[in-house]
Amino acid sequence: MSTTLDITRDGPVARVFLNRPEVRNAFNSEVIAELKSTFETLGADASLRAIVLGGHGKVFCAGADLNWMRAMADFSWEQNRADAQALADMLWTIYRCPLPVVGRIHGDCFAGGLGLAACCDVLVAAERATFCLSEAKLGLLPATIGPYVVRAMGEQAARRYFITAERFSADEALRIGFVHATVQLEALDDQVDAVVGALVANGPQAVKASKRLVQDLAGLPIDDALRAETARRIADIRASAEGKEGVQSFLGKRDPAWKLA
Repeated sequence: MSTTLDITRDGPVARVFLNRPEVRNAFNSEVIAELKSTFETLGADASLRAIVLGGHGKVFCAGADLNWMRAMADFSWEQNRADAQALADMLWTIYRCPLPVVGRIHGDCFAGGLGLAACCDVLVAAERATFCLSEAKLGLLPATIGPYVVRAMGEQAARRYFITAERFSADEALRIGFVHATVQLEALDDQVDAVVGALVANGPQAVKASKRLVQDLAGLPIDDALRAETARRIADIRASAEGKEGVQSFLGKRDPAWKLA
């Protein structure tokens, strides 16, 4: 059982909430290990259709735990490398989770917390949420979270916020495309639930395949090999039981078999 996360299930939806409100949901080596293990387990659960990632208390995640940072100050290069690799592996596990991950962002979303958010597929933020890539203020850099943040907000926005370490608002996060929707805090859960409802209404295997498709296509040249690969993928899913059921239900004007009551 996790000691740093609150994990609940509601039918086909799992909710994973950082549960260290006393330290603003900052993460340390224990949180990193438990997030990795949790997303590995949930991602392999065939009964699930979506995961919501959020945080209890006043903020989503303030980044690294101060005590963890104090300990790292005395680490050797080898220890720092191993510690950073654990974080990199956790982020990759969330990013490549087969299930769609919906980020529920409120309060502060700083440093590594912003990296967690960037690994989500859909981000919904409270209007007063605040974002910051604060590493440069400490003489550091957002290296392990960097690949996900650059993909999520784009190179041009990342150039600015990586090097200025400025705070930016939920409105700015929406403008640059980092988050997909902003709502008042009181409406945050309703908006998250609306996104989850849209996800679970779709074919479960199609959702997984579509998520993987975006990740695999991003940045690739549209060459012969890519065109052949995309043709193969659509042929595979058309020939699948789910694909056939989807088309037959549409033509028959009935709900598909996967639609929940």
